[in-house]
Amino acid sequence: MDIKVLGTGCAKCKAVEKTVKEVLAELNIDAEVEDVRDMAKIMEYKVMMTPGLVIDGKVVSSGHVPSKNDVKKMIEEARK
Repeated sequence: MDIKVLGTGCAKCKAVEKTVKEVLAELNIDAEVEDVRDMAKIMEYKVMMTPGLVIDGKVVSSGHVPSKNDVKKMIEEARK
């Protein structure tokens, strides 16, 4: 599983990354979490507002900090 957090490194972006890592640890899932700060790469995903969350190449969230429960659902859905 490949997970990318898209953003400038702001507090919201860091919060998303922290939540993702917590959920992965709770679910005992080994996944690479990449912090993408390059605006050109962020635009490739057509994300207009950060933070963005991409799981296995699919944008699953943008423009807000998803709850821990939402992140858990997104990760579980991506595993199917």
